[in-house]
Amino acid sequence: MAHLTGGGSDLRLDRWPPGATGGLQAWDATDEYLLRHVEASAPAPGRTLLLVGDRWGALAVALAARGLRPVAWGDSYLGRLALAANLRANGLASDAVPFTGADEPPPGKHDLALLRLPKDLACLEETLRRLRGALVPGAMLVSGGMIKHTPTRAWRLLEAIVGTTETTPGWKKARLGASRLEARELPPPPPNRIYRPLPRLELAGAPGVFGGGRLDGGTALLLRHLPASEKALAVADLGCGDGVLALALAWHLPQASVLGVDESYRAVTCAEANLARNESVLTGERGRVRFAAADGLADVAPASLDLVVCNPPFHQGHAVADTAAERLFAQAFATLRPGGRLLVVGNRHLGHHAKLDRLFGSHELLDGDARFVVVGATRGG
Repeated sequence: MAHLTGGGSDLRLDRWPPGATGGLQAWDATDEYLLRHVEASAPAPGRTLLLVGDRWGALAVALAARGLRPVAWGDSYLGRLALAANLRANGLASDAVPFTGADEPPPGKHDLALLRLPKDLACLEETLRRLRGALVPGAMLVSGGMIKHTPTRAWRLLEAIVGTTETTPGWKKARLGASRLEARELPPPPPNRIYRPLPRLELAGAPGVFGGGRLDGGTALLLRHLPASEKALAVADLGCGDGVLALALAWHLPQASVLGVDESYRAVTCAEANLARNESVLTGERGRVRFAAADGLADVAPASLDLVVCNPPFHQGHAVADTAAERLFAQAFATLRPGGRLLVVGNRHLGHHAKLDRLFGSHELLDGDARFVVVGATRGG
């Protein structure tokens, strides 16, 4: 756990899960710059303000500690857990900052909002369109990002969707933009891309959801190895994204119950929409497929699954970090029954086979190409 100092505060902050984040810090200069901006504007104690994309709660905890009343709107279930833990670590109630997931509209009406710019510009556009409804006329939106990760188009989107935007000089390699909400008619949003991973399955992507409306090359490899055995009656897609693997499992295994989990609320919303899109071509009991925003399989009963499939992430925001994969594999191991299988696809250089060997004792190489490998592991009795 590291400390964020400033504005009279010395805060203890960590990512989620604590102690298993590869040494990555829970804030950066963008957070510090946004806090400096709020401090300079001297808002009255007790004032409410909306925080958008405050990934690990650094802004929320700092502002709550200063007597303000922030509310958070974000896409990460892990971020929600980190926010509660960081509030407790700093002597505040775990629910002192209300959190609303991105599967719902942003809460309330505000005259000030702080936004950490996402790296995906399509996600930024969708966020800004939705955010307008949570701002009163003339409200101020202050956005921030690290300069190397913030293209000029991000500031242009703020101008086009929110209103006149003035950017600040760089500070510690971060930059802010202040936008005043203006009344305007916006053109319709661009349509989501449609693709067919299997002949009768039709999926749509969504902004900020892995895949971008295309079949990822690694996922395409893994699709070749999904079982058609009736022995797999309880299966899970760990990190489901738009739901492609979960829905393919439901297609291959008409008797199975299928769970898709992701830490992204946007991903789960997209996957649920894709389930509705394809329900007419999926056989078996209605309601056997479900999706949930979750901390992986942390809430699934031990030894209750026959099969887990996983295309694990190796980025945390802009940072390249493979720390999540081993934790997800450990969750899979804990939830598999003896004889249960884990199927994993990943970039070759990540060396997932070594992680599986540590947990399962061995692995099988099932497929591969120049970029990806598919490996399997079986839990022993």
